[in-house]
Amino acid sequence: MENKIKLYGFNNLTKTLSFNIYDICYAKGEREQKDYVDYIDEQYNSDRLTKILCDVTNIIGAHVLNISKQDYDPQGASVTILISEEPLDEKELDDSCNGGRHILANRETILAHLDKSHVTVHTYPEYHPDNSIATFRVDIDVSTCGKISPLNALDYLIGSFDSDIITIDYRVRGFTRDINCKKCFIDHKIASIQDYIDDETLKKYDATDINVYQANLFHTKMLIKEINLQNYLFKKDTNEFLPQERLAISNSLRKEMIEIFSGLNVYDNN
Repeated sequence: MENKIKLYGFNNLTKTLSFNIYDICYAKGEREQKDYVDYIDEQYNSDRLTKILCDVTNIIGAHVLNISKQDYDPQGASVTILISEEPLDEKELDDSCNGGRHILANRETILAHLDKSHVTVHTYPEYHPDNSIATFRVDIDVSTCGKISPLNALDYLIGSFDSDIITIDYRVRGFTRDINCKKCFIDHKIASIQDYIDDETLKKYDATDINVYQANLFHTKMLIKEINLQNYLFKKDTNEFLPQERLAISNSLRKEMIEIFSGLNVYDNN
């Protein structure tokens, strides 16, 4: 963060980043659709998501105090991570804290609590019963207080998932005071969330903003520009389909993306 304002005492501002991605896939038939859900469940199990959360914790400059997990039947899990802005000596830790050691679990839902904030991750695999389109959604929330900022982890989060549609919200709540004790409702300059995304990444997407600067609310939506059909076929090769079939599949994928991006049922035949 550049041009940071000198503050008096503790920074009481709460900065929250909500990061939502969709990965779209073509899985033909009930068996392949179920196999896709199983594949996603394994690829993004809680071990991998925990690593992502811990990496986010490191990127924003926080420290893990405790990690706990629970798996569910038939699928899914919860993970809670307690972290602090500053490192703590072992003697200062509560006896219930494990310091992030012994991280053993799997599946797909993660919840992290910070000492003044929280990090959450949830995954949602889903498929359309009629048109063979399968969707994998990831929700991540990073909420921080103090000097640490969730925007610093944005590029890493985008790179951690195959993202066809990305929706990002960033908001700053509360107030702190500068060294002259004047109320400060935001401690850094920001014109757009896109300013914190790598230029090479932005080139791959059509992006649009809805910002309410007076309320410190920032919203960005991104839609992938190009579709390489082979990257969207689950356990299939493009050569297995006739040209007209490939075109129809590509159109179905694009329609799904447009509806999710717009948040509307645009096409009547759905």
